[in-house]
Formats: sequence, structure tokens, C-alpha cells
Amino acid sequence: MNIPFIDLKAQYEEIKPQVQARINTVLEHGQYIMGPEVRELEERLQEYTGARHCITVASGTEALLISLMALDIGPGDEVITTPFTFVATAEVIVLLGAKPVFVDVEPDTGNINAALIEDGITERTKAIMPVSLYGQPAAMDEINAIAARHGNIPVIEDAAQSFGAEYKGRKSCNLSTIGCTSFFPSKPLGCYGDGGAIFTSDDTIARACREIRVHGQSQRYVHSRIGVGGRMDTLQAAIVLAKLDRFDWEVEQRIAIGQRYKQLMDEAGIQRVQQREDRTSVFAQYTIMLEDRDTIQTHLKLAGIPTAVHYPVPLNKQLAYEHLCSTECTPVSAKLSQRVMSLPMYPVLGHDAQQSIVGVLAQTSESPASTSL
Repeated sequence: MNIPFIDLKAQYEEIKPQVQARINTVLEHGQYIMGPEVRELEERLQEYTGARHCITVASGTEALLISLMALDIGPGDEVITTPFTFVATAEVIVLLGAKPVFVDVEPDTGNINAALIEDGITERTKAIMPVSLYGQPAAMDEINAIAARHGNIPVIEDAAQSFGAEYKGRKSCNLSTIGCTSFFPSKPLGCYGDGGAIFTSDDTIARACREIRVHGQSQRYVHSRIGVGGRMDTLQAAIVLAKLDRFDWEVEQRIAIGQRYKQLMDEAGIQRVQQREDRTSVFAQYTIMLEDRDTIQTHLKLAGIPTAVHYPVPLNKQLAYEHLCSTECTPVSAKLSQRVMSLPMYPVLGHDAQQSIVGVLAQTSESPASTSL
């Protein structure tokens, strides 16, 4: 077997004329920064999510950073988030001089455990930043309710992995005060470089985000606030527009492939990340849980099946962040980091390939299923 982990080449071959046409249009008009495709993309993404505003930016990390800046978060402030995520989630908090307060995750989804958030709130809490891990939103209604009870704390959904997913019929990125996503190439909706977007229905926050992404300018050479160079370039916006035309179909395929994986995993007795019934996942990763992960990864590699680990070290065990909270503070995150493993996942992953993946996986151990946490 030679199964790719993510098959961006196959996707490109199917939309090659649309991508090339979009790129050629940009090359012809020459507006490489803030060209017409940027505004077109923002309008289409607003319509897609239902949010009043979409502000495209240079990356998913910039989306988080600019959102925090728009809320005036800085030294002495605290932001509640999860340690079981990519480092960008906490990185942007620290860059502004604020403190990440790590709250543990649910053992079956890996998403932040809403029941534990309230214990982390103090008078210095200025935002709550849940991560929609693996493509599935967290328990956003519960999180928003907690935020409301404590003086309407802003909630920022880190939706870098979940654009296209739904929570109780509403789109990810339009579930809280602010939603942030990434268009990194491997994301469910990706460009061919870096890119991201901020979503909000708050006019004041949207204006602040737009000014911050262009060095804090309210008009040319008038800098009304501290900002960054955070614009998404026109070529990347054009590529996302080319992909957006068939994105609904790709989301449907991801959900169907996730369902096939679920059936195969359950039949083989392999523990997997659970999907809640009141929301969908776009399966940015399809992730299972194993006890003898290293051995099983080696067997899969020999069989031509690539795997990845998202994430092998929780943030509060990383050198740069370990002073904030020991892993004893978040035991579930610590345990999951030792057990999770992601499998090939992309919209054109075939039935036969899935059966082969699970077949090899089941054969690598007499009992690959693990005990519950």
C-alpha cells in the first residue's frame, strides 16, 4: 500500500482549471495585497457561517493574536484554554503578556471540559478560548453560559481544525463572540500557503480587527491602535475561493468517511475519539486511542500507512510553558498525549483504503483497544 496521509495533489488535479483561472486573474490585475478576491472571499465566508463579519488574515495564528488584541488583552490578564492543542493557541496569549490558564479536556473527545472551566475563572480572566479539536466543536453552549454568568467574558473559538463543522445546526466560527480559523494547506479548507480568518457579529470587534491587521490604521498613515502586518494575500484568497465552490461536497465526504471509519473501528474493537450527536466533525484528523502506540505506528509504517500524533506533548509539559501548570493539573491531557494517533483522512479516501488501514491496524495487536481513562 501507498496511502497518503492527506492527498492535496488529488484534490488539485480535480480543481486545477478553477485554481489556475483564479490565480491568472490575480496575476492579470496585479493587486497582490487586499485585491478584490480578498473582499469576495470575506463576503462568501460571512454568508457561509452566518457571522456578520469576516476578516481574512495572514494565518490562523494571526487570527488568534489579532482577536486577543481587539479585546485589549495584555499583561496581568488571564485567558482560559486547553493544553491539548497546537502551541499557537497558548503562544499568542503569552506574546501579549497575558497568562494561559490551562483547563483539562474530556477523555473521549479531547475538547476542553466545560465542567472544569468555572474553577479556572478569576477576576483577571479576560477571555475563554476553547479549541474545536480534530474538527469537532467543543461544548459551546455550556461554555458561553459560563462566560455569561461571569460578566459576559468573551469566548474565542479556536476553530483552526473545524471550519465547515456544525454545532446544533450552527456553523463553527459563528458560535461565540469570535471564531478564528486557519487556511493552512492541510486544513479542511486550505490554501497553498498560510492564511486565516476571524469571524464575529460584533461591529466594534470587527472594526478593531480590521485596523489591527493593517498596522493599526484607521485610515492610511493614521494609526489609531497598535497593530501588526496581518493581511491575507490576494493569491491565497483566490485559491480558497476556487476550493470553496466544492467545499460542501468535501464536507459531506469527510463526514461519510468518518462514519465508515467509525463502523470499522467499532467492529474491530478499536477505541476512537468520540463524536457528539449534537454536532458534526469535519475530521481535520481521524484520531484513535492506543496503549502501545509506538509499536503500532511502526507496523503501519512498514505496511505503507502513514500516521501522525496530534499532540504528543501537552503544552504544560513543554519547556516554554511548564512553569504555568504541571501535567498533574491536567491528567487527562497528559494521558491522551501518550495514546492518540491520527490516520489518513481526506475527502477522496476510498472504501478499500479504509478497510486496509483498519485491517492492518487490527492485526498489529491482539487487542489494540485500550481501557477507558
